[in-house]
Amino acid sequence: MSSQARMLETELQARLGQAVFGAEEIVHGLCLALVAGGHVLLEGVPGLGKTLLARTLAAHKGGRFKRIQCTSDLMPADITGVHVFNSDNRAFEFIPGPLFADVVLVDEINRTSPKTQSALLEAMEEGTVTIDRETYPLPDDHFVIASQNPHEFEGTYPLPESQLDRFLIRLDMDYPSQDMEKRVLKFYDHSAGQRRRTPKVDTPITDELIAEARREADGVHVSDSVYDYVSALATASRTHPHVSLGLSTRGALAVMRCARVEAVLRGAEFVTPDDIKTVTKSVVTHRLILSPDASLEGIGGGVVVEAILAQVPVPKD
Repeated sequence: MSSQARMLETELQARLGQAVFGAEEIVHGLCLALVAGGHVLLEGVPGLGKTLLARTLAAHKGGRFKRIQCTSDLMPADITGVHVFNSDNRAFEFIPGPLFADVVLVDEINRTSPKTQSALLEAMEEGTVTIDRETYPLPDDHFVIASQNPHEFEGTYPLPESQLDRFLIRLDMDYPSQDMEKRVLKFYDHSAGQRRRTPKVDTPITDELIAEARREADGVHVSDSVYDYVSALATASRTHPHVSLGLSTRGALAVMRCARVEAVLRGAEFVTPDDIKTVTKSVVTHRLILSPDASLEGIGGGVVVEAILAQVPVPKD
């Protein structure tokens, strides 16, 4: 099948690769989320290019872009907006916050309080914001990219379970290889490289290309055995001894959405168990709440997900 989804990923890899080097797997994950219509949580230590990657993606996707720098004193109204009294017409007018944009970068989301983090829940799930009992729609195809520092860093607030569940996938940015880091140093160690941090894009990726990629993903065949496999994985996560809160039904649906996209990105017309296994770690890991014993033993979510994948039999047909 001719694949617009594969064309979209090729475009993203080429465009984003000009600014962030050695992040092919991260760009693949961003493409998954973009086609699947979900939001992305980027995690990694400061200084690896998370903000640069999000800015570059926003520039090439087009539309209005806003950046929210999270701090401990950030309030919900700072991102959603407020009603301000207009003395000219003697009425209150709504002044929208930065959340009212096509692409929103929420930088260092876990440096703001849980109260402000929760202000994103309705926006990310329903595509609306309710203020003073008035509901305002967000732009169509609203896309949130949130960067997060590792939890052990000072001054961070762990995201609540309900907030984590709104992110379709979590992508981990690690240190680059030595050769790739040398390439970064050579490119950005001068004023011309610094000026390119916010790219100017004359021809952004078209909405039609993204829409066609989504239609392809919707048309991918899924067998009953694959649905049974995902349901079994969800059940196994809820009964695993190192998990206090397992995968929700919303999380299982997220696995299916991403697996459909994974299938079209490799040019297939049907979803296989391997597609499920490929996307499960980035979709499921951040949704699991581990038991206190797991934390004491130093067992992370990624290890638990791998154990669940090894535990559940893979369907043969």
